[in-house]
Amino acid sequence: MSKKESIFKSFEYAGAGVGDALKNEPNMRVHIFLGLAAIVLAFVLRFSPVEWAILFLTTTFVIAMELINTVLEAIVDIVSPERQEKARIAKDVSAAFVLLSAIAAAAVGIVLYLPKILLLLSA
Repeated sequence: MSKKESIFKSFEYAGAGVGDALKNEPNMRVHIFLGLAAIVLAFVLRFSPVEWAILFLTTTFVIAMELINTVLEAIVDIVSPERQEKARIAKDVSAAFVLLSAIAAAAVGIVLYLPKILLLLSA
């Protein structure tokens, strides 16, 4: 395979991975929906370039954490198809870092959106 083909193929594989996560992981669909809603609201509230950058990084971080969680859960299922305490711990800790990233994103959302919403309500 030529270098050009391998680059395009890697994008194809990455797209398939996102598609698989969207198809098989309900939480991924929730994160994507909330991310899109945040983007629409950011347009309405006319975010500054810095606010857009923060929103993009925060949203991408949560989605990346969900993808990593999906990978780790799949690996644990392959390596340990039977129930084991260490497998449960690995999955639970993996889910916990998604939860923490979502909590952090909510906090960032409050900082970004609340002042703008309060300003609109006071007008």
